[in-house]
Amino acid sequence: MNWILVCPYRRLQPERGVAALVEDEPVAVFRLHDGTLRAIGNVDPFTGASVLSRGIVGTRGDAPTVASPLHKQVYDLGTGVCLDAPEVRVPTYPVRVRNGLVEVGWAPC
Repeated sequence: MNWILVCPYRRLQPERGVAALVEDEPVAVFRLHDGTLRAIGNVDPFTGASVLSRGIVGTRGDAPTVASPLHKQVYDLGTGVCLDAPEVRVPTYPVRVRNGLVEVGWAPC
């Protein structure tokens, strides 16, 4: 697995997402209220727009989620599953902080 640098951790605001291109794929990286990170595909499957990084971060039960800013479908940030339409999902990516920098894992094909 390759680790792709996204940004310094200190630049991420809690409960907010940022958009990044990781090997030409749009990825949304989120810093949760407890400081942990999640990374999912940034493309909303219902519209094709790269907007999930601008969604509203929340929870359903114990699962951290993001609601699309367009039609408000909610995605589990751990699994990528759309909680409003479980047959739909976005990709998830490993994410880590190393030396104060956020990196997203990418497995070459």
